[in-house]
Amino acid sequence: MQKIEIIEYSDQYKDCFKALNYAWISKYFWVEPTDEYVLCNPVEAILEKGGYIFFARQNDTIVGTCALMKVEPLVYELGKMAVEESCRGLGIGTMLMKTVIAKAKKMKLRKLVLYSNTRLHAAINMYIRFGFYLVPKTDFHNHRANMKMELKLMERGLRRSFKPKEQCILHVWE
Repeated sequence: MQKIEIIEYSDQYKDCFKALNYAWISKYFWVEPTDEYVLCNPVEAILEKGGYIFFARQNDTIVGTCALMKVEPLVYELGKMAVEESCRGLGIGTMLMKTVIAKAKKMKLRKLVLYSNTRLHAAINMYIRFGFYLVPKTDFHNHRANMKMELKLMERGLRRSFKPKEQCILHVWE
């Protein structure tokens, strides 16, 4: 197997971001206007808003991609994840996922969210392997998303609110 490396966005790969995502979306669903905007304008739609785009590169060929899109200051969405169909099963999705989660932890994000569809069994299984869990989908994301998952990375204030057991003192008031 040839070496696969994960790299950050470069304008030279803009068309790869679009093509990889169009391929998987078109295979299972249809490309929606919000997809069209994000895929044709990744710098404006993702990067300039504080997000990140990653690529999996095998030699000089881009074989996978995903994005971290800012939702609010400490919450980002994992989205636009796609792997070239002929390269699936090589662990590229796992490599992208590890990169995204490492970046999120380095940024000290509170959580990652993602939207998916119950038809995408392999993707959902990968998300579960990485600790994502199903949460109620109370917002509209796009027509194909019929489920929402999240991964908690840090609970705000949790470290300050608990002390080791031996430091706790029970006060009894009479």
